[in-house]
Amino acid sequence: MHQYRQVIVRMRLGDTDRGIADSGLMGRRKAAEVRRQARHHGWLDLAQCLPDDDTLAQTFLSSTAGLQTPSQVLPYRAEVEQWRKDGIRGTAIHQALIRKYGFTGSYSCVRRFLQGYDRKHPQVTTILDFEPGDTAQVDFGRGPEITDVHTGEIFTTWIFVMVLAWSRHMYAEIVRDQKVATWLGCHRRAFEAFGGVPVRLLIDNLKSAITKACYYDPEVQRSYAECAEGYGFLIAPHPPREPQMKGRVESGVKFVRKTFLPLREFRDLSDGNRQLNEWVMGTAGNRIHGSTRQRPLSQFVETERYLLQPLPDRPPELAVWAKVKVHADCHVQSDYCLYSVPYALVGQSLWLRACETTVRCFRNHELVAVHPRLRRPGSRSTVDEHLPPEAIAYKMQTPQWCLSQAQQIGPGCHEFVETLFAHRVLDNLRAAQGVIGLRKKYGPDRLEAACLRALAHGSALYRTVKTILDKGLDQQPPQATPLPLQAPYTGQGRFCRDTADLFNFNRSN
Repeated sequence: MHQYRQVIVRMRLGDTDRGIADSGLMGRRKAAEVRRQARHHGWLDLAQCLPDDDTLAQTFLSSTAGLQTPSQVLPYRAEVEQWRKDGIRGTAIHQALIRKYGFTGSYSCVRRFLQGYDRKHPQVTTILDFEPGDTAQVDFGRGPEITDVHTGEIFTTWIFVMVLAWSRHMYAEIVRDQKVATWLGCHRRAFEAFGGVPVRLLIDNLKSAITKACYYDPEVQRSYAECAEGYGFLIAPHPPREPQMKGRVESGVKFVRKTFLPLREFRDLSDGNRQLNEWVMGTAGNRIHGSTRQRPLSQFVETERYLLQPLPDRPPELAVWAKVKVHADCHVQSDYCLYSVPYALVGQSLWLRACETTVRCFRNHELVAVHPRLRRPGSRSTVDEHLPPEAIAYKMQTPQWCLSQAQQIGPGCHEFVETLFAHRVLDNLRAAQGVIGLRKKYGPDRLEAACLRALAHGSALYRTVKTILDKGLDQQPPQATPLPLQAPYTGQGRFCRDTADLFNFNRSN
């Protein structure tokens, strides 16, 4: 109504419709309608007083309503309004109308309709107030791409931000991923930087913290729940698709990205975090905050730091829990490293708890394996007792073990085993283990005799000894002249005949 009043005042002073339009106050067509109404009611007469706002509203809102062209979106009003309620963007709505109904209107037509709808259905928000030391808000944001000057590696990063809701003082750190171990480690370093722990942490529904997002019953990741219990804070995940409930850390992440990151260069990850820490404790901490009109660092140092919960005397052990399956080789995998468990558990699912120095495996609540934590991908930690008996037997029965056992059986068996290991092509460890194993069935005396008989026939094979024992040939008298295992070379073939004898044989025939 203020606009209509100004137009009428200028008309009373003699301004034309063109002059009013040139000033940008109102278009010529609309100004002409206002002049017609003003002349009809006698408002252009300088002797009369200007009408009040109610009179202007009753006159012009009803008269100008007919001047507006009906929106082309009106035939689809119900569906468009429902789409808007679902949070669909205007461009997507415009494309859907074209695709489904052959809509010929422009995007501006849709935008004007949505603006009118939004004015009638505004989104009402409430500012949440927090007491000092009560709440901190946590989130990740996209970080810079860093090229390590030492190795030449190029990697993407994330920025972890924790903002104290009352003072707005923050802790920020550049990390390489959003894994559970990284998430927990950032919490520990943030609490140590603050010198205390807030009562509640308002977080996003990322997988490192919440395994199942739900408005009423969210499921907390087991590792994060253990961390919260150790430090004594409550986890408060915001409802799905409502990030505005942690708007202070959302603003904090944007502030870091738009104020700290531009025009900076980082030599490596540690250099980036050094610069970030200096910026947080300097520029960010000592700025005048737009909402509180106070310096966040001063608010924190003077008040909030003393109202945080104290850190535990002994920092809780941060552990990453994971559900793992036992492979056929009696090992489970964690961070590309392998750890053995009892072979009876092959094919079952276990809980693996990876700490800084150890890895523990549980079946339900029963501890079944403990290993030192491995760091190099592809490493393997194996406990012999976890393997099946046959695997342990093969692993323990080394060539040295076989020779010592053969020595106890007799010199013939010892010589036979030495001959097996002297083979230039085959690795005869299994054959030697098999020969030693025949002692259990046939006894050391018969095995010694069988080995001597095999040596006498020049056949140092496991199947030869086995055949001799099965047929009882070891109990027969030995040969008078044992054959060497390898006859010395005499300069002619073993079965070659003298040519003179061959020709004499032919003449006699």
